[in-house]
Amino acid sequence: MINVNEYFDGAVKSLAYTSAKGKSTIGVIESGEYEFGTSTHETMTVIEGELVALLPGQQEWKSYTNGQYFEVPANTSFKVKCQGQTSYLCTYQ
Repeated sequence: MINVNEYFDGAVKSLAYTSAKGKSTIGVIESGEYEFGTSTHETMTVIEGELVALLPGQQEWKSYTNGQYFEVPANTSFKVKCQGQTSYLCTYQ
């Protein structure tokens, strides 16, 4: 089953699904800055655009573009910001 998720008054939308590899979401983020919490380990891959992320334990923001990814441990939070719509794939472990 495909589930639709919407966050931050519709500025972030994703489709959640389960494949042979496990649970994933694929979505789009509008321009802005957002903070997300995690309950499981996440790997977020930028499909198109650019995400600038502040990851747990880090002091500096880092840019990720097409095909690049970052990992976030379970039970933490992280911030992302972007200018222009950015699409992503998030896989959960």
